Amino acid sequence: MRKLSLLLLLALPIASYAQEEWTSGSPRDGGTSEVLQSIYIPPLHNAPFAATVHTEWVRPMAGGGTNTIVNQRKISRDRDGRLYEERWLLIPKNNPNYRSIMNLIQVYDPNEHTGYDCFLIGPQKNHCELRSYSGIVHTEAPTRTGPLPNNIGFRTHEDLGIRMIEGIETVGTRDTSTINAGVGGNDQPMKIVREYWHSAQLGINLLSILIDPRIGTQTFTLTDVAVTEPDPKYFEIPEGFQIVDTRQPEDQQKLATPNN
Repeated sequence: MRKLSLLLLLALPIASYAQEEWTSGSPRDGGTSEVLQSIYIPPLHNAPFAATVHTEWVRPMAGGGTNTIVNQRKISRDRDGRLYEERWLLIPKNNPNYRSIMNLIQVYDPNEHTGYDCFLIGPQKNHCELRSYSGIVHTEAPTRTGPLPNNIGFRTHEDLGIRMIEGIETVGTRDTSTINAGVGGNDQPMKIVREYWHSAQLGINLLSILIDPRIGTQTFTLTDVAVTEPDPKYFEIPEGFQIVDTRQPEDQQKLATPNN
């Protein structure tokens, strides 16, 4: 577990607005292809809810200033632990010339151990990839103030108390990890801060903040939280979409009949 924690701490969670102009095989060198890691929603039973996730990513620019991109998306979970998540492209903040587009719908069922990724744009449009889903609820071990493994640095843990968010009680924690120079290619000590406001009732963070000098500040905020059973329609595969069963080896992959 220590080795895994170290890898997670040092992993660079680069994110993306998945610009449609990008194509692999570009004649120009350099650039990145990025995917943002959003909040984690466990497949808990008997804890239904629906909410809107607001994402804001403020990235520092060389020479000063920042670049901010945002989106918002709907999520829900029913009493059986089934998950529904929308994915929307990140766009520049406060720029009326940009409009976010929903590019993916995800429906995951811990009881059937299935997950469907249904694409709304791009070359996979109107297809759902069926994949295996373990349905395991992942939990993090409590963190404590003290040295990090292998002498890579030091972590400070703070309890921030209780805060009501959207009428729901949350408990706040802040973990500040100072990474020694040279550990991850950094030429000076590097400070990474993670702040969570966690709801034990729902098993999710209603507010999550990551401050990392490599990527800037990522803030995830839940609003419009309704602690009720969501409409069952959200957990149905969209009509007219074809299903690609990716649980089989590539040479046995098959395209199923459209879901009508």
